[in-house]
Amino acid sequence: MIVTVTMNPAIDKTVEIDTLIQGGLNRIQKVEYDAGGKGINVSKTIQELGGSSVAVGFLGGNAGKTIENVLKEKGITSDFIWVEGETRTNTKVFETRGGVTELNEPGPVITEEKIEELLKKLEGYADENTLFVLSGSVPAGVDKGIYGRITRLVHQKGAVVLLDADGELFRRSLEAVPDMIKPNREELEEYEKMDYKASVEELAKIAGRFQKAGIQTVAVSMGKSGAMFMKEDYRVICPAVPVKAHSTVGAGDAMVAGLAYAWEKKLDEEKMVRLCMAVSAGAVTTIGTKPPTKELVEELSTKVEMTPLEF
Repeated sequence: MIVTVTMNPAIDKTVEIDTLIQGGLNRIQKVEYDAGGKGINVSKTIQELGGSSVAVGFLGGNAGKTIENVLKEKGITSDFIWVEGETRTNTKVFETRGGVTELNEPGPVITEEKIEELLKKLEGYADENTLFVLSGSVPAGVDKGIYGRITRLVHQKGAVVLLDADGELFRRSLEAVPDMIKPNREELEEYEKMDYKASVEELAKIAGRFQKAGIQTVAVSMGKSGAMFMKEDYRVICPAVPVKAHSTVGAGDAMVAGLAYAWEKKLDEEKMVRLCMAVSAGAVTTIGTKPPTKELVEELSTKVEMTPLEF
């Protein structure tokens, strides 16, 4: 079973314009709405791949009801905790000439009572056959150590944790030693306090240290430079799969979905890497946070190139 945890879900509103004019009038050419938040994006992608998951987290207000209904229509099981306030709406402004501007709302304030309710719910799902995907930001009222707290809690029941977070959330979660992580280049540079663009060799060494600390699988996404994957003694680097990009929004979530799906289906390392690279590449061809089709992913998986990673 895969359980995706979205602490701070959102309605994703994607608007398309020619060129963003700051301080001026912008005429929108197209608008897309979808249920979003990183964990929910992972659930949507898993569903498109033919898998299943349970989406858990916090929802509030009419926006929360909209998200619940959208997931139900897609056939995705959800088990959210309802809170006071309104689930946020995140607006992504996509310029047809290139570039994306994101405007993310903060979301409702979560009480300690609701946090404890969530922890109890997650503990109920936890066993040796469950993978928890912990991804994205947390709303006001939630301590940045929450992912580490969840990791320790579900590890006691033998469950597996896949982490995708940044900043303090990422740093404090590592203390609990999640089983899998998917940082991107910028997140690792921030973690290491680098004020320059890290080389592939430097990123590989950082990822290697995570492995030595007990994290079994490390996937580092590097945008146009591709990605690297480390699982036990299997270490490869892959160039980006060439596609006609529409928006990079959701590509990281798609890769996380690939890792989760590969875990559930017990895919070998090469199939895991092909899936992750293909689904991530497919995600950049879609509008907003919509996942790529399974057919496109299968097509792109044949174009994935892998080279042994040495450092």
